[in-house]
Amino acid sequence: MGYSQINKKNGKIYYLHKKGHLFFFSGDEKESIDLPDKYKVIENSKTGLPMLKKK
Repeated sequence: MGYSQINKKNGKIYYLHKKGHLFFFSGDEKESIDLPDKYKVIENSKTGLPMLKKK
């Protein structure tokens, strides 16, 4: 199981995925990955969706 983040607005769980060089969050747990060391997770203040940001 990879990295997961709970949305504070609706309580939905999002899992981190990678396709090529693109990182994204999805509700599907299959093939989720661990959080890379060079990144941190932030939440969009309007939507509450998780996003990656370089440290």
